[in-house]
Amino acid sequence: MTLRAKLLLAQVPLWAALLLVGLLALFTTAALGRQSHDILSENYRSVREVRSMTESLERLHDLAQASALAGQAWSGPQVARHMERFEQSLRGQDTAVAEAGESEATQELHQAWQRYRESYKRIMGLDQAGPGAKAFSDLLMPAFLAVKKAQDQIVEINQRAMEVKSGQARLQAGHFQTTMAIVSLAALAGGLALTLWLTTQLLRPLSVLGQALLRIGGGDFETRVRLSGRDEITQLAGRVNDMASRLLAYRQSSLGALLLAQEASQATLNSLSDPVLVLDLEGRLVNLNQAAEGLFGLPPQSGQPAWEGLDPGLAQRVRELLAQVVEGRGSVAPKGFQEAFRLSGAQGGRYLLPRAAPVLDPGGGLAGATLVLQDVTRLWRFDRMKTDMVATVAHEFRTPLTSLGMAIHLCLEGAAGPLSAKQADLLAAARQDCERVKAMVEDLLDMSRLGQDGYSLRRLPVEAAWLLAQAHQAHQAAAQRRGVELALGQGPGPARVSADPERVGLVFSNLIANALRHTPAGGRVVLEALAREGAVLFSVTDTGEGIEPERLPHVFERFQGAGEEPAGAAGLGLYIAREAVLAHGGEIGLESQPGQGSRLWFTLPAA
Repeated sequence: MTLRAKLLLAQVPLWAALLLVGLLALFTTAALGRQSHDILSENYRSVREVRSMTESLERLHDLAQASALAGQAWSGPQVARHMERFEQSLRGQDTAVAEAGESEATQELHQAWQRYRESYKRIMGLDQAGPGAKAFSDLLMPAFLAVKKAQDQIVEINQRAMEVKSGQARLQAGHFQTTMAIVSLAALAGGLALTLWLTTQLLRPLSVLGQALLRIGGGDFETRVRLSGRDEITQLAGRVNDMASRLLAYRQSSLGALLLAQEASQATLNSLSDPVLVLDLEGRLVNLNQAAEGLFGLPPQSGQPAWEGLDPGLAQRVRELLAQVVEGRGSVAPKGFQEAFRLSGAQGGRYLLPRAAPVLDPGGGLAGATLVLQDVTRLWRFDRMKTDMVATVAHEFRTPLTSLGMAIHLCLEGAAGPLSAKQADLLAAARQDCERVKAMVEDLLDMSRLGQDGYSLRRLPVEAAWLLAQAHQAHQAAAQRRGVELALGQGPGPARVSADPERVGLVFSNLIANALRHTPAGGRVVLEALAREGAVLFSVTDTGEGIEPERLPHVFERFQGAGEEPAGAAGLGLYIAREAVLAHGGEIGLESQPGQGSRLWFTLPAA
């Protein structure tokens, strides 16, 4: 299987999860549609026929009453027409019987109608000038009431059936909703897990290959890369093994064998589709493959740093990678797609994921660094599609959540009528859940904006003390509700910072909310600021539970958070805060000990 096929295969679980959710949604919609159709086809028809019979019966009764009171002659054609309409509707009711007891009620209606019709014809024959009031009340009125009673019984049977079926439909809809939520979450989690696992498996051969190249570069020509498969990386591993064999043979051969081995090594590098740069400790270019040659507008001059001919963004990344290797940090491997950078070009450019490994001399000393710029454009676009999907879903949730929250608020304020204590408690709990879900949706939207274009800052010279006071005022009520003291500590004096007040407010909101969440009632959270050379350091210190040392390196990552997150929390607050601070050119950090509280801090550049 080729590498392209494997990359496409890595995305299959996520698409399969989306397909499963879509099929479940179609099934749910069809089932609910059938419930509504059953109610309309089985019960509404009976109600419609009874309504038609009622209309005809009332017209007949009105004609009889008018004739009885006024002593006028009967209107034969109108009477015949209404009787025919009544009997036509009665025949329709015979075919619409669907509920238990409805057949007996329909039979009673037949009998009552027969009596009414006979009474009607009887009093019609009493006097050609019209029936008297006594004949109307003694003969026709009891028969009329009997027909009405039979009709009401049929309507009542069908209304009860419609209520039962509607209740069943609502119950089934609730079951469908719960099932769909569980299946959706399970499918999404499973698809993401399988996608991440497959991606890790795809990237692992490159790490193995990189380690092998390091050992071969250090003079261990007996090293062999053992990979199975038929993709391009396996083919490359075979060529690396060939190169190592030839280098090993060179040690026992002439200069001609050395040149041959060098040519094979260069051919191996050229076979890589990803750019590869080999630099010395000063950053001068020692070697590169054909894919890397396309990165340079002009080849760097002899003795000049390799980044002289590179795109400014790429040059900065090359300098950083070399510095990390020279400082003795060893190999530098990316943690995820967020570390990929965009290289401008045709068709929207490319996205490269950098990694670096030290090159050692035969004595074990550091001689330089090998940089591999893996082209992850396709994978990055798939990740972008995933982020766009999350943003779309979160955006679609926000409007109904706002409407739902407003409706609950109006009910609690008594706009829809008085509430019992139990109803008020339930609505208050629903409002809290609605606000929690709304906050989670806002976090997801902020995360999606970070994943696409980063923060767009509107910098202003702002007093640091004002930012601190605004954060304290905005969260004082929340602290009081949790029984936690929110205090202002040391101030920065007249120092000012260059910052976007709205974004800094978001940073404070996430840090303070995190501190309040992990501080028990009776605890204390202190906001402080300290002017430093060229910057202002802000801090949020709490007396909460603290964080285990093994979690500290991961608290600012997506979906991690500080400590155990409560139900409904996405674990994105600290990640969003970090990205906002970095966008300002500042730094952010966390100091904590289990049981001794935590101190979150960040810096902003001075105005």
